[in-house]
Amino acid sequence: MEEEIKTADAGNDVKKKPKNKSLKSIVSKNNIIFVVALILLIAVGIVYKNKTKGVLGQEEVKTKVENYIKENLIQPGTDFQITKVEKEGSLYKMTLMVGKQEIVAYATNDGKNFFPQAIELDKKEEVPADSQAPKPAAEASVKKAIPEVELFVMSYCPYGIQTEKGILPVIQKLGAKIKFKLNFVDYTLHGKKEFDENLIQYCIQTGQPAKMFSYLDCFTKSASGDSAKCITSAGIIKSQVDACVKKTDSDNQLSQNFKSDVASSPFVLTTADNKKYGVTGSPTLIVNGTTIGSGRDSASLLKAVCSGFDNQPAECAATLSSSAPSASFGEGTATDSTSASCGN
Repeated sequence: MEEEIKTADAGNDVKKKPKNKSLKSIVSKNNIIFVVALILLIAVGIVYKNKTKGVLGQEEVKTKVENYIKENLIQPGTDFQITKVEKEGSLYKMTLMVGKQEIVAYATNDGKNFFPQAIELDKKEEVPADSQAPKPAAEASVKKAIPEVELFVMSYCPYGIQTEKGILPVIQKLGAKIKFKLNFVDYTLHGKKEFDENLIQYCIQTGQPAKMFSYLDCFTKSASGDSAKCITSAGIIKSQVDACVKKTDSDNQLSQNFKSDVASSPFVLTTADNKKYGVTGSPTLIVNGTTIGSGRDSASLLKAVCSGFDNQPAECAATLSSSAPSASFGEGTATDSTSASCGN
């Protein structure tokens, strides 16, 4: 419907017939601003949606990291929790408590990548030459009529236990044709139980060596390392072990150096041997002074040990299992081969 508009024209009222309103007249300057703003809001919304696609909340990422650490990086029963999560750019910064040790780690905000250690790119670490571990060799460089074999472990390190289970059939097969010694990395990572067990095994080996391998076979294959049960089953005189532990501890001030408030604590009883061979982690296999890189199955370990003979005996041709034992305590075989170790 049209409407009449009065306008003043020379003092007279003049009726003018208005024109039909066009689209151009409807979309005023304010309308244009509104439309442009609406388009921009839609564009920003699309960009934001794409930018945040796949991003998880702090609690979701925290749960994923907790599950991964518990299943892959620590022993069952280890006191562990994530105490703090903070957003830093596209990462979540996490404060982890392992026992009484505080560790800072990072995870991407999509929960797909975890960084157990932050490295300061502007900080240059200086590592003394004599502290660097030697690169493992394929075989012993020195040959002997009776090879000297040493296996360095932490008594509760799952990979050390795995190698012990693998090498016991080798020791049984070669018998007196090799000189074997179980030794220990000069620090612990698995608390007071590992400190105590290191001492027990040291004293069994030095005081009742004939019963050592029976004890070790029982200890590594038990559900969780039942020392008391294995001392009994191996026929070990416990009073002698207890006396040795007490004297060895006192003579070397081991308990005085043990630190219960951190994850890593020195075990100075074996420091000289560790320095001699450049041992930094568990397991480390030494044959005639050479650090040997070997699989953890019995067949591979037999080959590594036999590389130290100047003339290999017939036992070196024996057929032993080529399946790696399971890592940590218990029976069974590993589902995947691994070269992981405890420590550096």
